[in-house]
Amino acid sequence: MEPQTAAAKDTAPEGGRHISNETLLQGETDPLTDRAVHLLKLEGVGKHYGNVIALRDVTMAVDNGRVTCVLGDNGAGKSTLIKIIAGLHQHDEGTFSIMGEDRRLSSPREALDAGIAAVYQDLAVVSLMPIWRNFFLGSELTTGVGPLRRMDVAKMKEVTKKELAEMGIDLRDVEQPIGQLSGGERQCVAIARAVYFGAKVLILDEPTAALGVKQSGVVLRYILQARDRGLGVIFITHNPHHAFPVGDRFLLLKRGRSIGYYDKKDITLEELTAQMAGGAELAELAHELEQLGGHSEALEEAKAEAAAAATGSHSAN
Repeated sequence: MEPQTAAAKDTAPEGGRHISNETLLQGETDPLTDRAVHLLKLEGVGKHYGNVIALRDVTMAVDNGRVTCVLGDNGAGKSTLIKIIAGLHQHDEGTFSIMGEDRRLSSPREALDAGIAAVYQDLAVVSLMPIWRNFFLGSELTTGVGPLRRMDVAKMKEVTKKELAEMGIDLRDVEQPIGQLSGGERQCVAIARAVYFGAKVLILDEPTAALGVKQSGVVLRYILQARDRGLGVIFITHNPHHAFPVGDRFLLLKRGRSIGYYDKKDITLEELTAQMAGGAELAELAHELEQLGGHSEALEEAKAEAAAAATGSHSAN
């Protein structure tokens, strides 16, 4: 199999480094040419709503067995990007390809048929229903034919317990209401469900946003388990400290535009944080805290972050 080389490069508009989109796939090939292709790729993708530009000139690639992290604050364009990939909205500019084929997904069902599953922050689970019912919700297994057809409860319980165990979740009773699980465990049930139903690309929308430190760590561990099972994972977050330990690539968004697209070997956690925060904003914050009589510890921390941001921006340029 002939490897694809330098399929595309994205230049960060504010001085970010280049990243080569060389394929990192493990055996995925274009059925027509037998050449290696990206599982999913966006090139110069943009979206606008009337005169409002929600997304502009975004390039990224997703490969199986790799985690692509999309970082940005509120209003950065992360939600719009998710909606395009998950089939809720169509892009207005650029190209969106799945396995080398240009696509314009018209619905979430079409995205699911293409192997793209999104796990949203609210999870859309029925809290009072048992875990196994939520696992198969809308896709229940049945047995028998005609008027004797009924749900195969025993099989669904067996599959649920097995799939969760393979993701490292050991539940003694899948009959308990899913609402009794912690936030991290509910996220992991949703991830295991997507894996079972054949997802090739898994989109995780801020899965750690409402979780504490310990539960966030649980979710990050399951993200790595999904990666190790061969999925291409898109991890949406505003927290670089959660993204960096698990990510292989990092797309930074600000006000709908890419401000950097990096391979892990090309950026440190400090540089990633600096790119997101911006040295000028942190320096201004430190000045404001000082004017308001802020505690010395907070002032020193803000000044240190501002200095680190300035250093990170300089080295990135």
